[in-house]
Formats: sequence, C-alpha cells, structure tokens
Amino acid sequence: MTLTLTVPPRADADRLTGLPVAVIGAGPVGLAAAAHLLEQGLPAVVYEAGDQVGTSVRAWGHTRLFSPWRYVINDAARRLLEPTGWTVPRRSSLPTGHDLVAQYLEPLAQTPELAPAIRYGVHVEAVSRQGMDRTRSAGRADTPFLLRLHTSDGVEDVTARAVVDTSGTYTSPNPLTAAGLAPAANLGDRIVHALPDVLGADRARFAGKRVLVVGAGHSAANTLIKLAALAKDEPGTTLLWAIRNAGTARLGADAADGLAARGQLGSNVHGLVESGHIEQLASFEIDDVRPNGDQVTVTGRRAGDPFTVTVDVVVNATGFRPDLDMLREIRLGLDDIVEAPRALAPLIDPNLHSCGSVPPHGVAELAHPEPNFFIAGMKSYGRAPTFLLLTGYEQVRSIAAELAGDHQAARDVQLVLPETGVCTTDIGGSSSCDVPTTTAVSEGSSCCAAPAPAAPPASSSCCTN
Repeated sequence: MTLTLTVPPRADADRLTGLPVAVIGAGPVGLAAAAHLLEQGLPAVVYEAGDQVGTSVRAWGHTRLFSPWRYVINDAARRLLEPTGWTVPRRSSLPTGHDLVAQYLEPLAQTPELAPAIRYGVHVEAVSRQGMDRTRSAGRADTPFLLRLHTSDGVEDVTARAVVDTSGTYTSPNPLTAAGLAPAANLGDRIVHALPDVLGADRARFAGKRVLVVGAGHSAANTLIKLAALAKDEPGTTLLWAIRNAGTARLGADAADGLAARGQLGSNVHGLVESGHIEQLASFEIDDVRPNGDQVTVTGRRAGDPFTVTVDVVVNATGFRPDLDMLREIRLGLDDIVEAPRALAPLIDPNLHSCGSVPPHGVAELAHPEPNFFIAGMKSYGRAPTFLLLTGYEQVRSIAAELAGDHQAARDVQLVLPETGVCTTDIGGSSSCDVPTTTAVSEGSSCCAAPAPAAPPASSSCCTN
C-alpha cells in the first residue's frame, strides 16, 4: 500500500493560500455546496466514495419523492445548468430517485464548472489538521486540514482550507434493538436495509415470505404499502409491522400537509392495518434478533410483557444516524442526544418541530469548535428526522458566503418550507422527513381500504447528501 502526498506542506506564512474547500459527498447537498463555493470564487474539490454522483440516491431510485421538483433544485445549481441547455423538469411533478439523478444530479455534475471538481471512487477515511491531532491548539485555525483518502491506487493525503461534510446518513442505519445496539448475532441477508425494491429487483426476497417491518416512519410505511401490493399477487406473503409506541402519530393523515402526497401516506398504511392486510405489533420494544434456521426470531417486550415473533426477513426502517468515525481528530460540538451541532439541536428537536416548522439556520448554528469545519445536509441533523433538501441548500449557501468572507450574507438566512404535520415524536424511532418514502399508488393502493391519493406515488426529498 502506497501513501501519496498530493499537496506538500507549505513553507510560506499563509499555509491556506490556494487550497480548495473539500466537500465530502456528491449527493444533492454536496453538489449544491460546490456550486455555491464556485459561485463565490472559491476553489472546491468534491470527494465521492461511489463511482458516480448520487450513489445513495440510486440505492432508493425506484422510490418517488413526495417533494415536487420545485423543492429539490438548488438555485446555484440551476445557474450552472441553465447555460448548458438543460431542460427544467416540471415544477409540480414528483420525481423518483432515478429521475433526480438522471435529470438533475448527472447534468449538474457534467457542467464545465463542476466536472473537473469531482473525484469519484474516493473514500475519506479521516479528517484532521496537517501535523496536528485534536489536542493541539496553537495556530490551529491557520493550519490546513488533512484528509486521508482511500482510492483504487492506494492511500492519499490531501490538504484543504476548509471542509464541508455532506456525506449523509443513508449508509448508517439505526440498529433494530430498543437499546440502540446491533443484534448480537450475524444475521446476513435476513435483515434488509430500509426501502428495498419490493416490486422490482428485490421481489424474490419477499414473495411468499413472512416479513417484519420495524419502524414507525415514512420509509416503513412505504415498504409496507409495496409489500401489501406484492402479497396480493404472491400467496403466502405475510406482513407484520413493529413499532415502539402505542400508535403512529407521525403517520397521521394530515390534509394540511404542504406536501400533499405525504399527507396521504398515513391514510394508506392505516387502511391496510384496518383491513387486515398488515398485522401491527404496537408497543413492541426489541431486545434482540437471532438466527433460527433459515428464519430469525425477534425477542423483546410488548406493552411490558415478554414477546417473541419468528419471521423470514426483517426490514430495518428504524431511521439513520451519523457516522462520525472519520472525524475523531476534529473538534466537534455536538448535542449529547441527537448528535447535531449544539446550536442547531434545539431548532430541529423532532418532539417540537415538523419538517416545515424548523426555523431557518446557517453557519452560526452549524459552527463547531474546529474553525472552518462544517457538517451540512442530512448528517447535520444527527439522529433527528426533520431534514428537508431546501434546508440543506440554505445551509451550504450560508457556509459558502462565510468562507468567502461575506459574514453578513452568511447570517442572513431565509427559508420558506412547506408546512407539514409532526414528523415524529420519538427521537429514537424511525426516520421521517427526508428519508424517501412512497404511497405506491400505481403499484398497490387497490388493496388498501383508504382512498387513493390524488397525487402520484411520492416520498420525501432525499436521504443522502
């Protein structure tokens, strides 16, 4: 294994001169960050672990967003795209994840300004300061960041004047157990990540099987609705739905929801429960999940009493959490509960705020004790599920203005979000707002007792950044 120093240590007084801003992740918020930085005249490099943009978005690409196009296109990105002859999607239509990639992220990444700034197949293993661990203080703000990268050619160290981490949380799901710990045993493919392609590529995994979906949020509802459609065509497909609470308030049908397709989602899934297509296991706190032959046995407590259920496959739709391992040498200031920046945490508390009631915020709320280091996008919300793409876009606009020295513009944060119902009432529960979810009308609403939505199948804005 070789170690390459792409940028050698600097000997001049200003060691940051000429260095780019490093953006981690080439999802919607990462590309928006790069667009805003370039617009401010700041060089930027985007490091993407996948071999193409929107890697996580592609993983749930079969899912339709419940945010229309007008809420998922960033202004600075639009300004890069318009001179290329880009066709603007219809503002009111609801894209799938694949649409988001093909009609927006890929054209954006191919613009003359962004294309040279994106490096693919690069995993950021660690972020630190050049020649300094987190315990060193003198001259820290004037010392370049050091990013250790893993590429197909080996290990590479690069430097940057600032770092914006938009790597998201999609690859870091919350564990199934109520204690927040992973099951003790290795369960292999008996446990499936949130938002499987039930009616497409993953159909055989679920057809004719006894399936337990764990989680009380929109991604759980999406999967349940599609599983109900599958069960209609595949005899023997049995559906169970485990939630911690006695009810599912976060999935209530809300006619006032500014995102109409999401407001209908609760009605659809509750109709499936009432009609008997789904057996709901409420007040179920999972203690452990263990292999049982080709099946798995889930043990815990239901309403305080011991409870056990055996199934063929479990869908983990319990939400996501930030992966902070690569930031061990960075001085982070995170809330003890939701793992968001301390000043941001009370503004996004899911016990108090819906997606649409989170107040505008920017660089002041995102700052850490580490100068010029920021976490933006879904990852900035830690374990809170109240994130919307529009929020992430305003975050990175504010950060870019701050790094460009326009401190007033950085703090003049303005954001108008669609009003929504409460996203969640349980921080430890399932993800909600911007984890993609769908009402699955075209595939499965016919087996639901609730009325079909007026809007196409839809989900939230995004689950990656």
